[in-house]
Amino acid sequence: MSVLSFDFAPWRLSGTVVGALLNHHPALAALGDAVNAAPYKAPPKAPVLYVKPRNTQVGEGARVAVPAGVPELEVGAALGLVIGQSACRVREDEALAHVAGLVIVADLSVPHASFYRPSVRLKARDGFCPIGPRVWPLSTVKDVDALTVRVAVDGRTVHETNTGERVRGAAKLLADVSGFMTLAPGDVLLTGVAAGAPRVAARHAVSVAIEGLGALSFELVPEEAA
Repeated sequence: MSVLSFDFAPWRLSGTVVGALLNHHPALAALGDAVNAAPYKAPPKAPVLYVKPRNTQVGEGARVAVPAGVPELEVGAALGLVIGQSACRVREDEALAHVAGLVIVADLSVPHASFYRPSVRLKARDGFCPIGPRVWPLSTVKDVDALTVRVAVDGRTVHETNTGERVRGAAKLLADVSGFMTLAPGDVLLTGVAAGAPRVAARHAVSVAIEGLGALSFELVPEEAA
């Protein structure tokens, strides 16, 4: 398994990656009436967060193990906001001033139906957060909320979306999250995975591309081959 270097010049990643669930209107809509039933009982009123711990984080060209007995992994393409200065209770109109750069992240999971308190064992396996191949300055793109995002398997595009359609755009999400937790320099905040993320089996090459940021590539392999 390729070990991620945290020296993304000129920023060093901290090893903390925070993701936001149900931050995509179609993904929330896909729950239908279930969003009002137990255990949800209502649509989320605040960001629903989870953490991809350091053991999950690998770099460009990684070989990521698909656990034995798991037919395929869900590959969620995500835009990562790399924090440049501490963000604590920031306003939406000043939030992006706390972002140093952007990075591509593949949020891998064992497929599961519930978004309610997702099991750590489904989202935090070794290698389940490929990230890279570099950090791009925020100025690289004109609008972080209007970028095309593609997932390709063995060179063929299998999923395309964009960073729009978010319940909270990048600035709003960062402002809301910073309202109850401080994000430190080098932390990465994921702006959310779109509905319909593809499922990919072992022995396939995967590439996640975001407009203006290039592509992040890795390989899914059987657990015994990792």
